[in-house]
Amino acid sequence: MKFRPCIDLHHGRVKQIVGSTLSDEQQENLTINFASDQPASHYAAMYKQDGLFGGHVIMLGPGNEAAATRALQAFPGGLQLGGGITADNAALWLDRGASAVIVTSAVFTDGMVHEDRLEEMVRAVGKERLVLDLSCRKKGDAYYIVTDRWQKFTQVAVSEQSLAYFANHCCEFLIHAVDVEGKCAGIEEELTEMLGRFSPIPTTYAGGVKNLADLYRVKELGLNRLDATIGSALDIFGGTGITYVDAVAFNRREGC
Repeated sequence: MKFRPCIDLHHGRVKQIVGSTLSDEQQENLTINFASDQPASHYAAMYKQDGLFGGHVIMLGPGNEAAATRALQAFPGGLQLGGGITADNAALWLDRGASAVIVTSAVFTDGMVHEDRLEEMVRAVGKERLVLDLSCRKKGDAYYIVTDRWQKFTQVAVSEQSLAYFANHCCEFLIHAVDVEGKCAGIEEELTEMLGRFSPIPTTYAGGVKNLADLYRVKELGLNRLDATIGSALDIFGGTGITYVDAVAFNRREGC
């Protein structure tokens, strides 16, 4: 298991946002935990210096392309890129330095997965450079994949069966527990345990990690099979729960 870093971009700036408040229509309801004065390339260069491969840059809406490009240039081959990725533009982002592209909405329409779109993405970039974002929210007794800034529920639940199906089309999963994302209030333990048991490919869990103990909790519940992202709790993003230095040290203790 290892800590994987992130760079979330909103209107061209590095920010940490409470995921459940994201919306295209109601920007006044957006809850922003942190907005950085440093460019995205600053964080990318720091991750490169510390050998933190496999982190992700997420473009939350339009206006982030230039900042994302500079981040990829600062750490070529070290970061995955997501947000508005389609079969038409995926190769462009790989050419700009992304190690892989992250996709959700492009393969879902009207709440259902479209196999033709998924196959088109695989043809465009190859399974080995495609990460599927199966970020989810709980409804009833199940966690359902959500799209479009995490606001629209699909009819597809995260389960042993769906994870096995999607694993045939990509190299990794990125899965945010959206209901706890950005709240620094603890991880979604039920989801973490399920992913540890059933995910057949490398998976990064994100959402709610508030301190070093939570990082070890992901390791325990995820059977040492999941990686974890930390956002708002990190000191480099204005948090007080865990220092970036300690997160890097965690990777070194884990041999990553």
